[in-house]
Amino acid sequence: MAARRYTLVDVFTSTRLQGNPLAVVHDADGLPDPVMHAFARETRLSETSFIQTADIPGADYRNRIWMPAGEIPFAGHPSLGVAAAVARERKEDAATYVQQTRAGRQPVDVEVAGGVAHCSMLQEPLETGPELDPAEVMAALGLEPGAAHPELPCQPVSTGLRHVLAPVRDDPGALRAMRPDGERVRRLLAAHEAVCLYAAVIDTERGRARARSFFADGEDPATGSAAGPLCAWLAVRTGVPALEVTQGVEMGRASRLSCRLEGERVRVGGDVAVVVDGTVHLDG
Repeated sequence: MAARRYTLVDVFTSTRLQGNPLAVVHDADGLPDPVMHAFARETRLSETSFIQTADIPGADYRNRIWMPAGEIPFAGHPSLGVAAAVARERKEDAATYVQQTRAGRQPVDVEVAGGVAHCSMLQEPLETGPELDPAEVMAALGLEPGAAHPELPCQPVSTGLRHVLAPVRDDPGALRAMRPDGERVRRLLAAHEAVCLYAAVIDTERGRARARSFFADGEDPATGSAAGPLCAWLAVRTGVPALEVTQGVEMGRASRLSCRLEGERVRVGGDVAVVVDGTVHLDG
């Protein structure tokens, strides 16, 4: 039975057991899709990544990203977490990698110091969908229609993976008050081919946001693939070019995501802390 190296990291935090955890399986060439999917269900994490040899020019490795429900084309915290794990395996203190995902090629910068890395990546150009009925979106979050932001619309957005943005009125208790209706969330996401419902209280004057991220099957403590398009979308709507996003506080997994626009693409960054090194046995 072949043993494959395994790393568990916490992403968008420098404090272990905070942020968004990610399981990384190294040397995953030859693993069948059903085995990768089964192991992603086994970890019970929001995402599990499998590092394979790249098969397109200009990429350093391929990042296969699996949720318990199946494979997804791209995600933020798996991109940064995998880059940190690769740099550690290669014993490189600083590097720029180009990862291959189903969404394309994404450059990822890494700097490692001890057990903590700082990583950032360029996501794809912003794509937007139609503006949505704010009352319907607020209902999915368990909020009254008046909780919606008075000027910023609810809208599907993507910089590699589609999400539904739900800007919420600036109320300190709005995020804590959310009691998502699972069936409404699932219907909303399915209708717009989106992965998560990203609720955010936004302070454009200070370039900050507080967010919660709801998937069809639960909440996520840090969602880089949603914070990125939020930043790019705000830049178009308000001219604010950078955003610091705090997420996961309500889950007890505080996370911080740094986003800034670079040309037509957005860079998303944060710290990554290594929690576990080990091996997994997935063959036979």
